[in-house]
Amino acid sequence: MSVFSGLPLVIEPSDLKDRLDAPELILVDLTSSARYDAGHIPGARFVDPKRTQLGQPPAPGLLPAYSDLQALFGELGHNADAVYVVYDDEGGGWAGRFIWLLDVIGHSQYHYVDGGLLAWQADGLPLSTAVPPSAGGPVDLQLHDEPTATREYLQSRLGAADLAIWDARGPLEYSGEKVVAAKGGHIPGAINFEWTAGMDKARDLRIREDIAEILDSLGITADKEIITHCQTHHRSGFTYLVAKALGYPRVKGYAGSWGEWGNHPDTPVER
Repeated sequence: MSVFSGLPLVIEPSDLKDRLDAPELILVDLTSSARYDAGHIPGARFVDPKRTQLGQPPAPGLLPAYSDLQALFGELGHNADAVYVVYDDEGGGWAGRFIWLLDVIGHSQYHYVDGGLLAWQADGLPLSTAVPPSAGGPVDLQLHDEPTATREYLQSRLGAADLAIWDARGPLEYSGEKVVAAKGGHIPGAINFEWTAGMDKARDLRIREDIAEILDSLGITADKEIITHCQTHHRSGFTYLVAKALGYPRVKGYAGSWGEWGNHPDTPVER
């Protein structure tokens, strides 16, 4: 049995500290190359956040090419028994995006360090500059559709009573006052709760302890299918993570996000 068995999706730095030597652990750092080189959690492997996205306009947030995913997870040493622990230094956007990727490849053994590198450092825990070698070459992966909402799927679900569209962008993007695509505004019926509003700045960007109550008051509830998005499914990596951590049974990330929706000629928009 893994030493991580029984832990929730979101763990504290102290939970990880005593498990750094676990053979099943794949520890993933999603900060920046400069931040990683300056010091990271011991044993962590750096993943450039850009590698988690396709990176091509108009919808850079779409899933990377299959061969790129094979290479990435091969470098990390992916295997069926692995337990991934992921973190970043921004409160969970990129880490949540990586957890979505793990769901896409059908791997459910993962944890997020609440507050990430900031919380680790605030707790006075050690950093390392040692860089683990690449684990290996490309690995075979089985991709799953369930964690992802396509544009077509989302359009087919608009107006459904059991749907909550969680828009993680800023209020000005949501209202259409700030336009970063051909069209400004939001998906009809979407609920705006900006990603950083879910973080507790007084607790090193940990997830707010009252997040469940806030979402309930907004109508983002466990009885609905939650589809979350932003501009590129980076900020909504955090909101995807939060919904999963709360145990919501039906959660999807709209990977195309506003980059796709706001640039498509046949998508309805509200302002």
